[in-house]
Amino acid sequence: MAYLRKEKETVEIAYSLSRVWAAIPKALTNLEWILEQIDNTAHHVKVKTKAGAMSWSSVLLIDAVPVDEKTTRVSVSAETPVTAITAIVDFGRTRQRIDLFFAALAKQLAT
Repeated sequence: MAYLRKEKETVEIAYSLSRVWAAIPKALTNLEWILEQIDNTAHHVKVKTKAGAMSWSSVLLIDAVPVDEKTTRVSVSAETPVTAITAIVDFGRTRQRIDLFFAALAKQLAT
C-alpha cells in the first residue's frame, strides 16, 4: 500500500520578489529537476524531482510572496509517494529535497 510523505518549509529571504523569482528557475535547472508548471503572475511553481534507484520522485509546490520591497517569503510543500518497503529507504528524502532546493536558491541569489 502506498501513501504520501509530506513536508513543508517556509522561509523569508532578504531579497526582492523579482530577484527571488528570477533565481528559482535557475536553481531548479541546476538541480536538474523537471519544471512541470510555472505561473509568473501568482509566483507559483510545480516541479518534479528525479527518482532514485530505491526511491520515487517528489512533487514540490513552490510559492513566492512579497513581505515588503526587500523581503520575500518562499514556501515549499513536497510530497513523495512511499510504500511500506520504500519508506525505510526513503526516510528523510522529502525533507532533504526541500533543503536541496533552498541551498540551490541561496547559491543563485549569492551570484
